[in-house]
Amino acid sequence: MTACGISAAGDPGLARLPGRNVFRLRALAIAVLAAVPAACGPISPESAARQCEERARAAAGPTGSVGFAVNDRGETRTGLSIGISSDYVRGLDPHEVYGSCVRQKTGQDPIRPLDLDE
Repeated sequence: MTACGISAAGDPGLARLPGRNVFRLRALAIAVLAAVPAACGPISPESAARQCEERARAAAGPTGSVGFAVNDRGETRTGLSIGISSDYVRGLDPHEVYGSCVRQKTGQDPIRPLDLDE
């Protein structure tokens, strides 16, 4: 497995393809897998902090939104969205979620403390 969770293991279905097609598919797979680590490598500490703050907020409790709209024809639309993260269900501390998330994404400690009061 690579850092992105993509496996380089061969597909058993390839054995049934004619030799020339197997070679082309393997060459394509190698080219794709060579490009994947660059896209999945560590991200900037600032970007990681933003992404992990969202994950920590979700770990702090259920999230949600309510919407209501009226168009020019008088028709109304309503919406309700509720989200519960697996981190919240498991009872994980949002500060620990934030710290481990940043370390996983960047390989270093967070550049700023978590602020859930926003």
